[in-house]
Amino acid sequence: MDDINLHYRFLNWRRRIREIREVRAVRYQERLKRMLRDGEKLRYHGNSDEVGCFVAARPLSKRNRYFEVTIVDTGVRGMIAVGLVPQFYKLDHQPGWLPHSVAFHADDGKLYNGNTVGQQFGPKCCRGDRIGCGISLDSDDGQLTVFFTKNGIEVGSVDIAASPDGLYPAVGMHSLGEEVLLDLNAEWGMEDDDGQMIVDSHEEDWGRLHDVKATGTLLEYVGKGIRIVDVGLAQARRPLNTRFHYYELEITDAGEKCYIALGLARRDYPKKRHPGWSKGSIAYHADDGKLFHGSGVGDPFGPRCFEGDIMGCGIMFPRDFNLDGGDDADDWDLDVFSKPSKVRNDLYANNEDEEEDDDEGEDLEGQKVMVFFTRNGKVVGRREVALPVGGFYPTIGMMSTGEKVRVDLHPLSG
Repeated sequence: MDDINLHYRFLNWRRRIREIREVRAVRYQERLKRMLRDGEKLRYHGNSDEVGCFVAARPLSKRNRYFEVTIVDTGVRGMIAVGLVPQFYKLDHQPGWLPHSVAFHADDGKLYNGNTVGQQFGPKCCRGDRIGCGISLDSDDGQLTVFFTKNGIEVGSVDIAASPDGLYPAVGMHSLGEEVLLDLNAEWGMEDDDGQMIVDSHEEDWGRLHDVKATGTLLEYVGKGIRIVDVGLAQARRPLNTRFHYYELEITDAGEKCYIALGLARRDYPKKRHPGWSKGSIAYHADDGKLFHGSGVGDPFGPRCFEGDIMGCGIMFPRDFNLDGGDDADDWDLDVFSKPSKVRNDLYANNEDEEEDDDEGEDLEGQKVMVFFTRNGKVVGRREVALPVGGFYPTIGMMSTGEKVRVDLHPLSG
């Protein structure tokens, strides 16, 4: 009977993931008119009599609250606008012209706030200038503070009515030859540390990052990518639980070798081990489609994953699972099992560069849970594993130059 119930629960999870993916396919699509996009480049593609407009696929949020546009060419008139608009903004109008939109216009330095008549705001912008737009995290209920920058210096801000559906980055153009570089993952008020245990300001998301740079929801590998110990590791601040039991990543850039791993690991997992290689972890690897569970030798599991693919990982907790301490991992009350047998990681055998002893201390494990993995909304497979004391933390590994992934730690919550 338990196996039958588990099977039906598993089918329900698959249906739920598929429904969310279908909704997102419609909800998260960029829109553009009289513009051409080539990677990060946006170019006006009209006759100068009509406005061209681009609206990003996702709104600004607390996790990704700022973007920038660099003017490559001002064209005939330099009528370039940068701002925020509703999702279904009319694409034959400059950002800022219609209600519920706001924008800084490069040609006259004016701010347009839901009106075709602008107000003097800042300096004009020309070729090479960088225009930024972001939202303040200190905004009051019902109001949103939008600020604009020029070449990294704040120009000014304006308070507007907050939209329940969010406001989307937008770029407008209106003359031949206009061209910009778009950076939807630009940083504001954050400092880099060249990959050495970088921890960004999104403290509610990541507990630690090693040789990984976080920009909003985007993770980028910044390690050397030469030796087997050059692993970049990102581990979430909180473990999966009965409320947030699933997360996903999208491979936005496969890099040189697509050595990208998605999985779960104990809280003190070694920073130079790919997820799945050492005990207290399990992971699905994109480059070979194998499942690694506490060993450097993987098992055939699913298809390989490439740029554009979305990989997911979750836990099916038992019905009687109890988490007394909410999101605080130190308060978990688990039935402790005996210490498991030692697992040898052949890929790290006799490696003089190891800085951490993976076998030190007791790696006590608790009750059994079912871990499952998905690819593009479809379940690839599942594996029953023992939950480490403290829980399983979403953990992502990367190991070759150029790898980038976009992570959603709570895809089933909205």
